[in-house]
Amino acid sequence: MILQIWQSYRRLPLWVQLWVALILVPVNAASLFFITQPAGAWLALMAVGAMLCNGVLMLVERGFSKVMALPHVLIWTPMLGLILWLLTQDIADGFRTYLLILLAVDVFSLILDVIDTRKWLSGDRKIA
Repeated sequence: MILQIWQSYRRLPLWVQLWVALILVPVNAASLFFITQPAGAWLALMAVGAMLCNGVLMLVERGFSKVMALPHVLIWTPMLGLILWLLTQDIADGFRTYLLILLAVDVFSLILDVIDTRKWLSGDRKIA
């Protein structure tokens, strides 16, 4: 099963593989370093929670498919509201910098995720 998931990942376009491995996952996982900041636990729950949902989906589907965009849309959309609210608060500079990076990364990701969610809802259920 793990081999099937890995092979599916490797069938994704190279830029997607690099985006996921070098930017998307590390930036969202970094939320765990800010868990003690204001609303940091909620932020980490949402940032990492969407990725954990995708782990389950990968196991069920034995690979990557467009359904993996759905947890991002459902969980990260309200997370963006939390980030925007936190940016209006008196927070540590390092946390503010991280939030700006997370916001940029996840807004870009959500643009792609909305497109993939629409494709999945329209019947595109193939595994990469």
